[in-house]
Amino acid sequence: MRLESDRPVNIVVIGAGGTGGYVIPHLYRIAHASERDIRIIIADGDLVEDKNLIRQNFSACDVGKNKAAAMAERYSGVFGVETEYVPEYIEDESRLCELLGVECGSGDLQPLGILIGAVDNNRSRVMCNNVFNMLDNIIYIDSGNGEFTGQVVCGIKRYGRVLSKPAARIYPDILTDAEKFPSELSCAERSISAPQSIAANVMASTAIVSMLYYLLIDGSLQSTRIAFSTRKNLMKKIA
Repeated sequence: MRLESDRPVNIVVIGAGGTGGYVIPHLYRIAHASERDIRIIIADGDLVEDKNLIRQNFSACDVGKNKAAAMAERYSGVFGVETEYVPEYIEDESRLCELLGVECGSGDLQPLGILIGAVDNNRSRVMCNNVFNMLDNIIYIDSGNGEFTGQVVCGIKRYGRVLSKPAARIYPDILTDAEKFPSELSCAERSISAPQSIAANVMASTAIVSMLYYLLIDGSLQSTRIAFSTRKNLMKKIA
């Protein structure tokens, strides 16, 4: 696909932890370098904990801070891009549409909404997929990974036509998963997380950043699905 060079974009990043935390600094760097009008909003309701310092892009001085606030305030200042963040979990489709700068069901988006799903639960992916279905113009990049492997899928919808399938249409099990939203989890449930590694988080973020770079700087995108393995040091195009 090709994205018009003068088309402004609103980018909403859901999740500022494992993968999102490594995407965000490069996203601000791209916005700084681009001549395109880019608005960045980061959303996450979680706080930085000591355990996050092992594999997430935070430092000791961030402990106790909201993750979205820590990321946005740090990198917006470095690159001179306006700071916008939402220190809460986004768990409502209308709220997500609002952040993207459009009304659900709208057929004429100006600017274009780009949604980056850096979440670790399928309930949030279902919400993102529903928003993709509601809107006529949207780009939705989803990242999913375990400890050593993962994939990044870019769903594209322009003027009501799906040009590239979103993650849930490729991996339909996402839609039948009975997971809860992050805010619905108990303290005990929150303490249990799927195994991930810094290598997997960084590799997933690299795939996302590559897609964003070619979309926003070059205006074109040739690969919409990428799979990777940190064990094999491998990243390959699927589609």
